[in-house]
Amino acid sequence: MASTKEYLAFILDQLSELDGIRCRPMMGEYLLYYRGRLIGGIYDDRFLVKPTPSARAMMPEAAAELPYEGAREMLAVEEVDDRDFLRALLEAMYDELPEPKKKK
Repeated sequence: MASTKEYLAFILDQLSELDGIRCRPMMGEYLLYYRGRLIGGIYDDRFLVKPTPSARAMMPEAAAELPYEGAREMLAVEEVDDRDFLRALLEAMYDELPEPKKKK
């Protein structure tokens, strides 16, 4: 099942207080970037983020889920209605995420 544009719009609205949020469609799902770094995505209308130490610390009860078969586990964000939490989560994760690879 692909994610809906309505759920994507909801998540993007929740993250609208952060500068540098962008999304990229990928086979019916959406990858989410914060200031150029991949933070996670929208998969089957679930907001999943990379399992960084900060994300694990801020969401100790978060379920580890597969975004799609064969992928690495990511953490399900349940607090999608809490803009302050989402902002703090992404800001805490940022320094732990790898920088984008340089294009040749």
